[in-house]
Amino acid sequence: MPLLGAHMSIAGGFENALVCGESIGCEAVQIFDKSPRQWRAKPLTTDEIARFHKAWQETGIRSVFAHTSYLINLGVSDDDLWFKSMASFIEEIERCAALKLPYLVTHPGSSTRSEEEGLDRVGMALDEILKRTRDAEVMVLLELTSGQGSNLGGRFEQLAWILANSAYPERLGVCFDTCHVFAAGYDFRTAKAFAATMAHFDTTIGIERLKVFHLNDSRGDLGSRIDRHEHIGKGKIGLEAFRLLLNDPRFKETPMVLETPKGPDLKEDVENLRVLRGLLKGKRG
Repeated sequence: MPLLGAHMSIAGGFENALVCGESIGCEAVQIFDKSPRQWRAKPLTTDEIARFHKAWQETGIRSVFAHTSYLINLGVSDDDLWFKSMASFIEEIERCAALKLPYLVTHPGSSTRSEEEGLDRVGMALDEILKRTRDAEVMVLLELTSGQGSNLGGRFEQLAWILANSAYPERLGVCFDTCHVFAAGYDFRTAKAFAATMAHFDTTIGIERLKVFHLNDSRGDLGSRIDRHEHIGKGKIGLEAFRLLLNDPRFKETPMVLETPKGPDLKEDVENLRVLRGLLKGKRG
């Protein structure tokens, strides 16, 4: 069975994300390794790291990984922001390494230049970032996007180009966001459409590079390029697509986390996880 869970807040300490995740039945948790609205963060203390690892061990959550700050843009034309993004990204990889997180998910970036120039800019930045963190056992996962506006990553071919031209391809993987992929124009709501989209992904990128899923329904229609997450089964994607995904044997141990809207009591996460588990053909014994 896939490892189901949700993005959890690190407010009050990294360990709180795991404690809250366990309280609602998460097997996988995504966190920010620092505030997503700030460039820099105070260095991690040994006490913070120890509390986090203690909570990870005690909760038994199977998979924990991070997402980068929203400020980072590796495709930006402005050199000052580009170098600032790279410096922030390096810091985040180092924080993930200290926390022993295996993956750091990131949006490829946006660019006002041509597609080729934008992708080349992202690739150059990633090469420099990975070169300067060569000893960190952290894989960067490029998240597929809705292709909204000037955002890169809305087509499988764009991520395939970055992967193929990387000097460090073994340090790169992919995060598949169901809302983004649907909004970008890839249908997977029927068995035939699901098979076709996954076959396209496999031949273009490679299924083996798919390390993490974001499970979000979509408020926007197929191909709308609208990045608006909706609760599972309440949007334009519908339940059948998630049933097909959850029961695909290729993803039986893959972390799949919610990024759907929620309040402080997490009742929306509880309901979405209940719906998702109800779509599984078998249960863990």
